[in-house]
Amino acid sequence: MEFNGKAHKFGNDVNTDYIISGKYKFKTLDMKELAKHVMEDLDPEFYEKVTAGDFIVGGTNFGCGSSREQAPLAIKYADVSAVLAKSFARIFYRNAINTGLPVVECDTDLIDQGDELKVDLSAGVIENKTKGTTIPIKPLPEVMIKILNDGGLAAHFRKFGGFNFG
Repeated sequence: MEFNGKAHKFGNDVNTDYIISGKYKFKTLDMKELAKHVMEDLDPEFYEKVTAGDFIVGGTNFGCGSSREQAPLAIKYADVSAVLAKSFARIFYRNAINTGLPVVECDTDLIDQGDELKVDLSAGVIENKTKGTTIPIKPLPEVMIKILNDGGLAAHFRKFGGFNFG
């Protein structure tokens, strides 16, 4: 899996309420509508600035806080191709993979706001096109790549009729 896009950088401890405020949780179940509010508490203009394929870049403990699945889903529906961070809250990480949103652990100190990136999950490398540098990442296990390619765990189950990870 390869993705190309621009980096939108945030700091450490970006919690799920910063990703999508709880005040929207009960107003709509429409993910396209929720996506319009992604990251707005940290950057009110984020949705207007992000273009399809871009990346959210965080520091440590990205996705901490509540375990709401709306957080990775809203990011995905904002057409963000992946979230890159030094570390993720375990529940957010699991929810992201289950909903089909790629999450990548890497050294994000080497990425600045607006950098153009190419992320290759299978090869385990991020190319920072802006700086002409590469950042190694731990390649995702093949089964996770399959789940992401299928659009998430539920879609993967539908495709294979259950727990067959073929």
